[in-house]
Order: sequence, then structure tokens, then C-alpha cells
Amino acid sequence: MVGIDVLITSSWLIVALLISFAFAPRIEQVEPGLGIWKYVAGFVFAVVLYLSVLLHEASHAVVAQRLGYGVNSITLHFLGGMTEIEGTSRKPRHEFWIAVVGPLTSVAVGVAAVGLWFLVPAGLVRVAIEGLAGANLVIGVLNLVPGLPLDGGRVLKALVWGATGNQHRATIVAGWGGRLTALALLAWPIVQERVTGVEPTILDLVLVFILGLFLWTGATAAMAHARIRERLPALVARPLARRTLTVPADLPLAEAVRRAQDAQAGSIVTVSRDGAPLGIVSEAAVTAMPVERRPWVAVSTVTRSLEDGLTLPATVAGEELVQAISSHPADEYLLVETDGRIYGVLATADVDRAFRANARR
Repeated sequence: MVGIDVLITSSWLIVALLISFAFAPRIEQVEPGLGIWKYVAGFVFAVVLYLSVLLHEASHAVVAQRLGYGVNSITLHFLGGMTEIEGTSRKPRHEFWIAVVGPLTSVAVGVAAVGLWFLVPAGLVRVAIEGLAGANLVIGVLNLVPGLPLDGGRVLKALVWGATGNQHRATIVAGWGGRLTALALLAWPIVQERVTGVEPTILDLVLVFILGLFLWTGATAAMAHARIRERLPALVARPLARRTLTVPADLPLAEAVRRAQDAQAGSIVTVSRDGAPLGIVSEAAVTAMPVERRPWVAVSTVTRSLEDGLTLPATVAGEELVQAISSHPADEYLLVETDGRIYGVLATADVDRAFRANARR
């Protein structure tokens, strides 16, 4: 857990206030006459409840770290929490354990709270433990529903992935599980009164709509992401690289452009006297430079230095290529061989065109 940022969105305060108001009548029932303090007690309960949500998310983070994945942050928001894990699972069993540990933690907290309920005398503390037990058992069970973006959807994805060996197909299956769950949730108010004898309130309808929309959009996004990932293996940097001309940094820009045209090179890289690459000439900056000025400015004036992330192995491909570009956005990247030799320059625009071409196939 060291080094993981815990973020709290402003929407958390809204739901904390809603919980405090919803919990206030129960507090009034147990401790009459508290007045405004019943809302304060309800807010304290909301904080304790979200600490248990943090524990749920922390369990995801701990297991992910134990399996060798980086964890960027944990965010607490209106609908619970989210753990941002670097990359995607490498194996089905990794996906399974990272996903299932969260609901199991919530169920464990709920069961422990039930046991503690019998040991605590009647009063506010017992009411808080009662609420904590019920909330965590509900969170744990609901999160095991087999549909993305719920943890149960990731469990289903892991099982289908393990059985078929196809991660993308598994995501589609789990995504449909999430969509069906969303439809079932949205249909619940229609049958609620027949099943329970209780007519749904406006608050019930609003919550069902929000949760249903969350599930549907989350499942749809996961399915779209899976279809994109399925096309990524065809995205290879080497054949997309532009032929590159190397020039000294103090060469006049006009001369560098002339040499590149003669060599039919699509990019220019500045190098030191010993041939080490220094920077990539920006195509956009060259285009913006008036032709009459080019003989009087050095090529270095339109060159971007090779900062971290702008040099990539010539063998980079697929998801690794997309992650590299996403982590360090730029217009051009230098591709190098394993021995350090310059292979060429990869333009982001060329990668985008190749991806769109693969998508149309």
C-alpha cells in the first residue's frame, strides 16, 4: 500500500450527506432527543462505511502488487471505489484473484460485524455495527454478480478466459453479463410491488436508474475496449517507421530539408559528433517555418530533444506500443535497434492511420 494515492471525489461528500440523513431516523429511534447531533452521528457512520469500502479497494491493490502489478491510485466516489492498476492482467488466475478478493473482503467485514453485534450493548455503537454489517454483506454479494464492471464480471471474465484461452471473448461475455444485469435492475421497480408488496419511491427509481446506467455504460465501455485490444496485435511499429536522415544539430534547416528530400527520407534526426541521437525534427515546426527563413536558422531550432519516453525499441508493437504513446504523448518517436542503432522515426499520425485501417477490415 506504500506509494498508492488515495483520492476522494467531491461526489463522496454528497453520498455521505445522503447516508447521514437516511441513517438519522434509526439513530433517533435508539437515542431520542439528539437533535442535530443525530445527523453528525449519521455522517460519522458514513465515514466508517467508506473506510470499509477503502479496505475493499485496498485488498484489490495488495493482491495486484503481490502478483507484480503496479497500482497508481485508489479513488472513493459516489458509487463506492475504484483501484487503478497498471496494465491488464497477464493471466486468468491473476484476473480472478485480483477481482474476487474485494467482495470476499467486504463479506468478511460484514460477517465480523455480525459477530461483534452480539458482543456490544444496545446503543449507537451497536446501530453503527448493524449498519456496517448489512452494508458490507450487500456490497460483497452484489459485487459478485457476474457482469462487468462489477468484480463478479471480472471473475466471470477470468473463468471464461481460462476455459477458452481468449481474453477478448471473455470480456465480451462478461460485458453482456453486465448489460443483462443493468436491464434486470432497471426492470426491478416494475415488479417490486408484486414481489415485496412495497411500492417503489422516487428515491428508489433514481437509485435504480443511476446504478443501471453505471452498469450499462461500464459494460459497454469494457466491450468496446476488448474489441480495440483485439486489433492491437496487428499494430507493429517497424513497418510504420519513416526513413530517417541524421544531420548535425547546427546544420541550416534549408540544407537539412534538401538532404532529406534527396534521400527520400520522411524524418530528420539530429545527432552529436559521435553519432548519438539528440532530437527529432518536428514536421509541424518545419512546415510552420517560412521557406525564406530556413537557410538562416539551425535545424536544432525545430528539434524536440529526446526526453524520456521518446525513444522506443524498433520491435515495439500492439498494446505495448499504445501504452508507450499514451504514457508520453508526442508527434514523433525515435525507434532504435537493440544495439542502439537508429532504425527510423515513428509518427503518431501514421499509427492512427494504421489503426483505423485495421478497424475497417
